[in-house]
Amino acid sequence: MNHQSVDVNTAQSFVPKVSVVIPIYNGEADLPDLLSCLLSQTYPKEQVEYLLVDNNSSDRTLSILQTTAENSPITIRPLSENNIQSSYAARNTGIKAATGEIIAFTDADCRPQPQWLNTLIQPFINPEVVIVAGEILALPGTSLLEKFADKQETLSQKHTLAHKFCPYGQTANLAIRQHIFTKSGLFRPYLTTGGDADICWRILKANLGKLEFADDAIVQHRHRVTIKELSSQWRRYGRSNRYLHELHGIELTREIKTKEYIYILLRWLLKEVPKISIQNIIGQASFADLFNTPLGLFTSRERSLGQKKAQLPENAKVIEWF
Repeated sequence: MNHQSVDVNTAQSFVPKVSVVIPIYNGEADLPDLLSCLLSQTYPKEQVEYLLVDNNSSDRTLSILQTTAENSPITIRPLSENNIQSSYAARNTGIKAATGEIIAFTDADCRPQPQWLNTLIQPFINPEVVIVAGEILALPGTSLLEKFADKQETLSQKHTLAHKFCPYGQTANLAIRQHIFTKSGLFRPYLTTGGDADICWRILKANLGKLEFADDAIVQHRHRVTIKELSSQWRRYGRSNRYLHELHGIELTREIKTKEYIYILLRWLLKEVPKISIQNIIGQASFADLFNTPLGLFTSRERSLGQKKAQLPENAKVIEWF
């Protein structure tokens, strides 16, 4: 699935018009860093437009976008999606306004690296490629939870690209040919999670083209820093499993039974803790390594709860079309 190397001269001449769609909800704090990353992109400025879609924010997001657009050396088009509170509805608003051949997606809390667009677009040289996923790496973090998520590579596309039902890329770092949406439909606007898998699977299952992984097209993303945030993240993953089960028939994640929890915790206490403590003393393990097992159990439990309690709303089955 890794993209093949291409002739340097061909790559330099391959600069299709790109529309970057970014949904934003109450993103005032993220905008300075995000806009700085967009300004730093090495892709030819005249060949890219940034469609930043405010999704009914209650902070100053929209006014900041409008002011920035007036004074920016890059093409920023502020848009609004105030009817449906969903990042997928906001992305649809961006797609419908886009003028590019390729539509790239990232999020307001992501930090695309300077070569991001250049490297994300190159696999489209192959006309059979219709979806390209870039890699998602963690922003440097120091907290216990950040170190845990970093070790697990929680955000990496490696997990989604290896999905046993069908590979997909997360919208934090994804690009799709614009004309494909006329055949597959847009995102499901009322879906609140799982929409990235859904759109990729609809495209791939309809044999509309191939998916490639551009592992050097890098977007950085923050890991969660509080237990509450971690719980919310993994419950959302669980809801996503349930929704995709309803929409595509994928297997639900197996629930860990109470006896298994007890066994794993006892093994952790009696075997792992003494072993890792010694490794820590001699510099072969960190303090954070001690908590990998209990935190892994916590995230599994939260995902199970999210999956158990989720119910796909009827309107979330609706696919929007041009």
